Amino acid sequence: MKVLWGSLILILAYLLLWPVPIEPVSWQAPKNGGFTKGFTENSLLSELSLIHLKGEEGPEDFAINKEGTIATATHSGTVLLMKQGQTSFTPWINTNGRPLGLEYDNEGNLLIADAHRGLLIVNAKGELKTLVNQVENTPVIYADDVDIAKNGKVYFTDATTKFAAKDHGGTLSASLLEILEHKGNGRLIEYDPLTASSRVLIDGLVFANGVTMSHDQDSVLFNETGKYRVLRYWLKGPQQGRVDVVIDNLPGFPDNISQAAGGGYYLGLASPRSAPVDGLSDKPFIRKVVQRLPQFIRPQGKAYGHLLKISESGKLLQSLQDPSGAYPFVTGAIETEHGLFISSLKAPAVGILPLDKKRPTSDVTVIDIDAHRGNN
Repeated sequence: MKVLWGSLILILAYLLLWPVPIEPVSWQAPKNGGFTKGFTENSLLSELSLIHLKGEEGPEDFAINKEGTIATATHSGTVLLMKQGQTSFTPWINTNGRPLGLEYDNEGNLLIADAHRGLLIVNAKGELKTLVNQVENTPVIYADDVDIAKNGKVYFTDATTKFAAKDHGGTLSASLLEILEHKGNGRLIEYDPLTASSRVLIDGLVFANGVTMSHDQDSVLFNETGKYRVLRYWLKGPQQGRVDVVIDNLPGFPDNISQAAGGGYYLGLASPRSAPVDGLSDKPFIRKVVQRLPQFIRPQGKAYGHLLKISESGKLLQSLQDPSGAYPFVTGAIETEHGLFISSLKAPAVGILPLDKKRPTSDVTVIDIDAHRGNN
């Protein structure tokens, strides 16, 4: 009996006192509307064509250059290319990190937001160098996504300045730590290649994720994954320096965002929201206890395919889903002449949705942002 009581005391002491990397803060998660209204469950994303990556996995993002070459990158650190006229991706270079966001500049260089190494650039010869690994005397811990304005300025996210992916079990594990802590360690950064200087535009973000320029170049849109929303930072005009909410209270965790041809944006929801995560939002002590539990007991992402298209003002235009999760953890899409190339956090292939398979905008319930807004 003494042994039993001693074991129980040790277990209790572990659950209450063992050090964990997070210092959670209380917040109030908005009520999850779930798969209702325009988000009603469907299977429009369930019939993808696949380009298998021959042992690679996790094609997180895409970039396409003027010659029609499409780039993607995987967990191994490999950047792969599919040139115009080809039907498969071929390994090109390896960053020796975890390349996530990709974007070509006007000179044909590929910019890479690498979760381990910062903002990188590689020229057509495959010569790689670091552009930014610290900003305002603080290191870039988790470079996540990148986009380039027509004037050449670069915008990228540092998802969290606390939980380095290489030190916390990978990009997914580190993202979960940032979201569970919820202090807001992420930031949006501007890099000017003419002066080789960087500045923080906004910080305090709960996992700063996908980023894209607006179609008119007046603002930059970016995802705050931990608060289920898309934000806009105004770069010019009367609202310069202001941050607006484009759409929030999404039914999943937003990952990448990219421009759609003809207007609007594609937005990947990597996983549906977690009821335990929302339910414990105002219980930081319990979240700390949960972090001490075995990993398989903690909240996990669900394999559910989900891609959205939203308008400039944040109206939902399309909701393409695959409840089976056959192509799991969708991060985003890029529109090409062959259709939508769909990216994923974990899949061993690139998904392609032919353009004629997309649900027409006219058949989709349009949701105004104000009607689908929760607590910020």
